[in-house]
Amino acid sequence: MNDRRMLLPLALAVLVLAGTVSSFSAASPPHRAVPKTTTVFARPAPKVNARLTRRLRAVTWRWQVVMGRRRSRLAVPLDTRKALRFWRRKASLVRRLAAHPPHRSGWQCIHRFEGSWSDSGDPYWGGLQMDRGFMQHYAPRMLLRKGWANRWSPLEQMWVAERAHRGRGYTPWPNTARYCGLL
Repeated sequence: MNDRRMLLPLALAVLVLAGTVSSFSAASPPHRAVPKTTTVFARPAPKVNARLTRRLRAVTWRWQVVMGRRRSRLAVPLDTRKALRFWRRKASLVRRLAAHPPHRSGWQCIHRFEGSWSDSGDPYWGGLQMDRGFMQHYAPRMLLRKGWANRWSPLEQMWVAERAHRGRGYTPWPNTARYCGLL
């Protein structure tokens, strides 16, 4: 009988303890997956070499000025991938356009009669025989940067002549244009 007396308080203690534990677990909120407390930011775009982008932009602008076109603009920082892609595409396009002046056959014919692309005889310079006034009017930046037309590349000379042709036709080269059948 003694054992039974001991069992009853022991069973009662186990029940009380089990009820206490279950009430504590019921009082606490259920366990849920909680995101980390660190703030998640959007990953910044990887930086690219701004010097390369700047060089591509300079090449693009140089040929656009030589061809008499407006400079391209982009309102994005130069050290982004978007800027690098834009200026790479523009530089490629402008180089392709610059390689094919519109009146190339006419300029080739005039060049054949006028002289060498590096002709430095005063008062006319270059393969298309440009005088000082002509160069100052149609290519002032190139004149400042490179000097007389005999130092310009043949493409640069043809594009300057093309810009003059847009306004004046072949009148700066009257005799040669007649020989070539351009007038």
